Amino acid sequence: MTPGGTDRPAGRSEPQSDPAKAPYTAGTGPTTGTGPTAAAAHPRPATAGDADAVVIGAGPNGLVAANILADAGWRVLVLETQPAPGGAVRSDRGVHPDYVSDLFSSFHPLAVASPAIGALGLEQYGLRWSHAPAVLAHPLPDGSCPVLHRDAERTAESLEETGAGDGEAYLRLVGLWDRLGPELIQALFTPFPPVRSAAVLAARLRGAGGLRLMRTLLLPVRRLGEEEFTGSGGPMLLAGCALHADFQPESPASTAFGWLLAMIGQRHGWPVPEGGAQALTDALVRRLEAKGGTVRCGTEVRRVVVREGRALGVLTADGEPVRARRAVLADVPAPALYGGLVGWEHLPARLRDDMRRFQWDHATFKVDWALSGPIPWASPAAAGAGTVHLADGMDHLTRHTAQLATGHLPDRPFSLLGQMTTADPGRSPAGTESAWAYTHVPHQVRGDAGGEGLDGDWGPAAAETMARRVEAEVERRAPGFRDRIAARRILAPPDLERRDQNLWHGAVNGGTAGIHQQLFLRPVPGSGRPETPVGGLYLASASAHPGGGVHGACGANAARAALRGRGGVVRQTLAPALSALQRSLTGGTARSRPGGT
Repeated sequence: MTPGGTDRPAGRSEPQSDPAKAPYTAGTGPTTGTGPTAAAAHPRPATAGDADAVVIGAGPNGLVAANILADAGWRVLVLETQPAPGGAVRSDRGVHPDYVSDLFSSFHPLAVASPAIGALGLEQYGLRWSHAPAVLAHPLPDGSCPVLHRDAERTAESLEETGAGDGEAYLRLVGLWDRLGPELIQALFTPFPPVRSAAVLAARLRGAGGLRLMRTLLLPVRRLGEEEFTGSGGPMLLAGCALHADFQPESPASTAFGWLLAMIGQRHGWPVPEGGAQALTDALVRRLEAKGGTVRCGTEVRRVVVREGRALGVLTADGEPVRARRAVLADVPAPALYGGLVGWEHLPARLRDDMRRFQWDHATFKVDWALSGPIPWASPAAAGAGTVHLADGMDHLTRHTAQLATGHLPDRPFSLLGQMTTADPGRSPAGTESAWAYTHVPHQVRGDAGGEGLDGDWGPAAAETMARRVEAEVERRAPGFRDRIAARRILAPPDLERRDQNLWHGAVNGGTAGIHQQLFLRPVPGSGRPETPVGGLYLASASAHPGGGVHGACGANAARAALRGRGGVVRQTLAPALSALQRSLTGGTARSRPGGT
């Protein structure tokens, strides 16, 4: 078996046909579902010469933005480099023809909690959600296995088995979420500052012991475990959730991220689209087509055309000019937009200095498997969970993240594992399992904690070595796992980037989740809103607030900002004021030149 899992070695991209420039039609791929298609009465699709808005990138943020603009009657053209839309929300049968595998994102708790995606009514366009019997499990060396169920009482019972009183402690955290969660989601998923949601949230915080709660959420998740729990189950569930992002257990505010993700799982689950992640993308595309929007794949944007401080459209890699009468929305990482698609001559000098300090999140290393049978977990409770976290304890997490921080490839990587057939039985033949696991690795490799000489050159041999380490963590908890591998595919950081240019060196969240690059500091100080220093240009990617995850809020915020910029008198007054404030905080107007402010 090659490292690539079939006849393709790791480190080599998928076979690419010559991408057609014709508009993409949803529902034609091998993993898609069914749903309404555009009818003849729908508006004529936008073309390169008459689009009101051009959206760069057909990832979830770009597609959500395009749908919102189309709902407002705008003619929208989405340009995507890859042969198919979806960005990091795609599926294929590349591991084994009988198994559906998600290339990138798989479980979508933020999508079901997101007001931006929820408002689109994607169920009318073929999207169906599926849940595993349990949300999350964390098998531990002593044989215990805390499990997050969608029933809070069942979760509490599971945690009580690992520590007396821990069930009650967990239910207190659930109670806080029930009081604050809906407004917190609204506040997080709207542009900064979230005036209305923040006011409601502040009022509720007073009743919930606001200052003490703020202290709790700012705690490192290790410290939360020490303060609130007596056993290991509760701390490990929350810490594992926190480490979906690039936190350490000792990172300030890692509690907030872990609590948020766990509580969304508690109240919404971590569901998957029936048939594969591609089904979510296809529903977004179908809806957009039904509103008259167009997605054109195989079209790389080389440059945003800027004149007198305003974006007028884009220029493709083929030299084709594409006009945008009203706005350009960029679903690309901030470093690809500033100084890339938009030259520094159009941007403030201070922004260039700020972007020098921009921090990416960790790189990602992923293995997909086609398994001949279910994973033989030593802890039976793990068998019903869609997601399984693989770490021995809090010290294991600290050791893993310390190795990342020092530029060392982990010897025993903390891994997140997805049991996709458990979550969606149609993903593979009966009695089998489509599964994956991923871990984080450093961008700049300075050493190999495993002592095997890995140096960050992700050729086939190095990818195979790292894959064996990930598989060893599964085997420790599920003896006989390796015997059930029928086929596998390795996706090292360069492989991920080849399949989605937004995943720079395998970074999947558009920038660090650390508090120094969140809210009004995302992507740089003085941000937090999608407006850019260039008029009519909006940052719509995960590099914008609120950051990574499949929630569509970055795209929705950009679309609404574009609509505000073309709205009535009040909106036309407010939008320039907000933009001017942001520009003043980032170092000048759109027409500032390097060397001046």
